[in-house]
Amino acid sequence: MKRFGQIIGVDPENFEKYKAYHASVWPEILEMVSACNISNYSIFHKNSQLFAYFEYVGNDFVADMAKMAADPKTQEWWNIMMPMQRPVENRAEGEWWANMDEVFHLD
Repeated sequence: MKRFGQIIGVDPENFEKYKAYHASVWPEILEMVSACNISNYSIFHKNSQLFAYFEYVGNDFVADMAKMAADPKTQEWWNIMMPMQRPVENRAEGEWWANMDEVFHLD
């Protein structure tokens, strides 16, 4: 299992809409997230910033993320979410949500 932390900005004018969508995530999206070996997924908000945490329990992260990206329902969801998000400027090339390095964990 690998833990992931990610950050992205959210448009303050659209945050309530973003939050409402996530209060009723489409079942197909939840099924795809699970099918791609992601568990314990949470998103937190503070001052127009979103922090996501999830655990990857599969064996091929790149293949699972490609599977998710190829899913038409996921693409539809992302097309709604992405205009409300504001990627951080110092993200790595190719990232939308910026990955963070884990510096501490206590079980």
